[in-house]
Amino acid sequence: MTVLSVNKIIIAAACLLMVHSTLLGQQEKEYIRKGNRLYKKSEFAGSEGMYRRAQAQKRSTYDSGFNLGDALYKQGRFSEAANEFMRTSKGSEADSMKQAQSFYNLGNSLLKDQKFEESIKAYINSLKLDPGNVEAKYNLAYAQDQLKKQEQKQKQEQKKDQKQDENKKDENKDNQKQKDDQQNQQQQDQQKQQGQDQQQPAISREDAKRLLDALAANEKDTQEKVQKDKAARVKVRVIKNW
Repeated sequence: MTVLSVNKIIIAAACLLMVHSTLLGQQEKEYIRKGNRLYKKSEFAGSEGMYRRAQAQKRSTYDSGFNLGDALYKQGRFSEAANEFMRTSKGSEADSMKQAQSFYNLGNSLLKDQKFEESIKAYINSLKLDPGNVEAKYNLAYAQDQLKKQEQKQKQEQKKDQKQDENKKDENKDNQKQKDDQQNQQQQDQQKQQGQDQQQPAISREDAKRLLDALAANEKDTQEKVQKDKAARVKVRVIKNW
């Protein structure tokens, strides 16, 4: 094979690669155009699908990822949108304006997700590249204000939690003191009762016998009295003969 033939083959292969790359680029653009049409109709889920197809193409461009982030943002999926804009901000370093737009949209997504400190950094990065972006300046000021309110709220909640903890500790102390007082009172009552029991004199055997004899005598008297009462009642019921 001659050198000329080898050169022809190389040139032909290069041409095929260029054609293939061109076709891939056309497919990506076609998906993006379809996605844009759906996006304008507010069919954001459908546009997301088209943008993902565009992004799946080899050597996909900045546009597919950026538009995908927009479609996700419109669906309220702010964290996913932020991830896309983060990727496009890193992939567009060669174009400062595109990178500024990515940082701006990243800031918006983080702001919606109430990640105020991170959104502030994104807006600052956007303004470094595009100082004339009035909306970025406004959103930056708003994010800073929201961050301040968030920090104040967190401080108030921390103070409230601390106060509740202190009240709980005081309540536990009071409960423990009341419990200790009850235990002390019970111990004092027991000791007092034991003292009284010890002070009562023990009864002797003779005294116990006399007490039992007295009880028996009382019982005998009581029974005799009951019998007399019964006899008296019987005598009252007399039938008279007229």
